[in-house]
Amino acid sequence: MNWKKIKFYLNLYWIRILLITGVVLLLSSLAFVISKSVSAWNEAESYLRQSQLAMIPLQMYTWGVMGIVQAMVFVFMYYWILLKKGMGNFSKTTKKTISGEALAITWSDVIGMDEAKQEAFEVVRLVKDRAELQRIGGKILRGILMLGPPGCGKTYLAKAIATESRLPFISMSGSEFIEMFVGVGAGRVRSLFKKASQLAELNGGCLIFIDEIDAVGAQRSAGGFGGQREMNTTLNQLLVEMDGLKDKDLNIVIIGATNMPEFYLDAALLRPGRFDRKIYVDKPSLEDREKLLAYYLKKVQYDDKDVKIDRLARITVGNSPADIANMIREAALITVRNRRTAIAMQDINDARERIVLGIKRRVKLSEKEKLQIAYHEAGHAIVTYLKAPTKDVFKITITPRGHTGGATWTPDREETLIEDQEQLLTDIKICLGAYAAEKIKLGYTTAGVGGDFAKALFTAHNMVWRVGMGKSGLIGDFHALDFYNRIGGTMLISDDIKSKLDADVQDIMQSCLREVSEILKKEDGLLERLTKELVAKAELNYDEIEAIFKEFGKHRL
Repeated sequence: MNWKKIKFYLNLYWIRILLITGVVLLLSSLAFVISKSVSAWNEAESYLRQSQLAMIPLQMYTWGVMGIVQAMVFVFMYYWILLKKGMGNFSKTTKKTISGEALAITWSDVIGMDEAKQEAFEVVRLVKDRAELQRIGGKILRGILMLGPPGCGKTYLAKAIATESRLPFISMSGSEFIEMFVGVGAGRVRSLFKKASQLAELNGGCLIFIDEIDAVGAQRSAGGFGGQREMNTTLNQLLVEMDGLKDKDLNIVIIGATNMPEFYLDAALLRPGRFDRKIYVDKPSLEDREKLLAYYLKKVQYDDKDVKIDRLARITVGNSPADIANMIREAALITVRNRRTAIAMQDINDARERIVLGIKRRVKLSEKEKLQIAYHEAGHAIVTYLKAPTKDVFKITITPRGHTGGATWTPDREETLIEDQEQLLTDIKICLGAYAAEKIKLGYTTAGVGGDFAKALFTAHNMVWRVGMGKSGLIGDFHALDFYNRIGGTMLISDDIKSKLDADVQDIMQSCLREVSEILKKEDGLLERLTKELVAKAELNYDEIEAIFKEFGKHRL
C-alpha cells in the first residue's frame, strides 16, 4: 500500500519534485563554493592577491548559478502560471477530492426516502464487496442516476453513499464542463476520469458525483454549432470514458443527479452499461415528513407541548426536505426576533406564511385598490372552498406581499400523485374565480388576473394538447410533435388540427368561466360579506374564514 502511494505521488507531482530537488542541489553547491572561498580568504598570505584569486571562482560560479536559477524560475512560472493556472489549464479539472469519512453523512442522517435508501444501500454493499459479485460472474455498477424534484435530498444521498463506502469522492456540476471554447468540456471529462482512475488504484475505488447532469447529458442534436457542438462533444467524451471503465478493473462508480424528466437526457447515457440503475428521490410522504420534522426540531429549542409534529406533517403536504428545513430555520429566526426562548406553533405558522406568501410590503393602498383586491381574492377563496375539497382556504390577505397585491393561501390537504380531469378543471376554475368576481362586481377587470390566466391557460393547453381531454375528441401528445416540428423543421401537425386544438382549449376556459360566474352570482351575499371583512381587516385567518362560510351555511365537501 505504501509503494502504491509513493508511485501515485510520483506520477502526480514529478515536476514539482524535480524542480525542488534541482533548487536544493544548486543551493547546496553554492553554499559549498562560498565556504571554500571564505576559507581561502582566511588563509591568504597577501590580502589583495588571495582575495582576488578567491573571488574569481565565486563570481564565475555565481553567474552560472544565477543563469540556471533564472532559467528554472522561468520554467516554473511558465508551468504554474500558463499551464496550471492559465490558458493551458482550461481542459483540466481543479476539483479537490474529499474522503468519504470527511463528509460524515451517515444513513441515520438521511431521513425518510426509505425506498431510495434501500437502493443506495445495495450500491454501497456492491462497491465495498466486489469479490462476492465477481465470484458469480456479475459486473459492478458503473453509473447511478438520481431523479426527482429539487430539494428532496439527491446530493445528500450521494454524500451518504460516499461516507458509508469510505471511498474518495469527487463532486462536480454539469455546468462546470461547458465553456465557450469547443473541446474544453471533453478535456475536463478526460482529466476527471484520469484523476478518478489514479484515486481508485490508490484507495481501491472512487466515486464521481455529477450534479445537474442534464447540463452535459441532454439529448444531442444533429448539426449545430457553438454551444450545441460543445455539449455534443462533451457528452460523447463522457460516454467514451464510461465505456472505457469496462476495460479496466477499477472500482469507479459515477453518480448523476438531475431535476429534469428522464426523457430529457440522451438515450445513449441511459442504456445498460452506463447508468445501470435509477434511484427516484421524490417528495416525502406523511410518515417521512413526521420523521423530518422530528429530526430538524431536535436541533432547535421548541415548545413540545405547543408544537404538534403530527399536525405539522399533515399541513405540509407537498413540502420537500429542503422546504421543511427552511421552515424550521425561519421559525427560529422569528422566535429570536420576538425575544422568546423556544419555538412555538405560531412561529412556525408565521414562517410558513412568510416563505409561501413573501414579506409584507409597506405599500399604502387606496380604498378603490383595496376593494378591487378584496373582490379578486374573495373570488379565489369561494371557488376553492366550494369546489376543491382537497384544499384548505388557510389565509386570505389584501396586504401586498412579494410581487402580488394580495394572496389566497390554499395548501393541499392530501397528497395527489396523478390529477384526473375533474381536478384539473377545478384548478382552472379556482384561477378564473378572481376574474369572474371582478367582472361581476366591478364591471371591469384588473391586471392582477394576468398570473391567473397564465396558469389556467397552461393547464387547459396541457389537457388538450398532451392528454386528449378536448371536446373535439383528438387524442395524442401533440405538444411533443410540435416540439420536434420546431427542432427539425418538418411540419408534423397541420394548421387545421392546431385550430381544433386551440378551439378545445378555449372551450375549456369558457365553460369553466361560465360555471364559476354562476356560482359567484348565486353566492353574492357571501362574496360581499367576505369582501367587506377583507377591506376592514386586511387579513383573514383560517378560523375567521371558516366562521364566515358557516354563517352562510357552507360546509366542506
